[in-house]
Amino acid sequence: MEFRLFTAAEMIALHDAVLNAGELEGLAKDASLEGALARVDFRVHYNMIVDVYELAAMYAVALSQAHAFRDANKRTAHAAMKLVLKMHGIHLVLSVTEVGDIIIKTAQGHLDEVELASWLRRQKQR
Repeated sequence: MEFRLFTAAEMIALHDAVLNAGELEGLAKDASLEGALARVDFRVHYNMIVDVYELAAMYAVALSQAHAFRDANKRTAHAAMKLVLKMHGIHLVLSVTEVGDIIIKTAQGHLDEVELASWLRRQKQR
């Protein structure tokens, strides 16, 4: 399957779109957005991602754990995950509380991309 990958500029635009008034704009000083995106690119390049759920999950994991932005990292990770699914015609209805808990677990390293992809697949079957 051919996947379309996000550029750093696209991720910055997505991040800016999820910011609320008064939140900190821009990239974090000591974190690398390019590094987070390279994690996804690497897995795609070496055929380690087999479907859109895994791609969405990998973006969520990479972005939430990289802390590449000064603020709204988890919301950016969620938005990227949701956008990947939407671009592939998958529209999941997720409760704010449930997805918030999942993204927090992902950011803390308690949920990896395989587990998150599995969770996403189950949501489609609800």
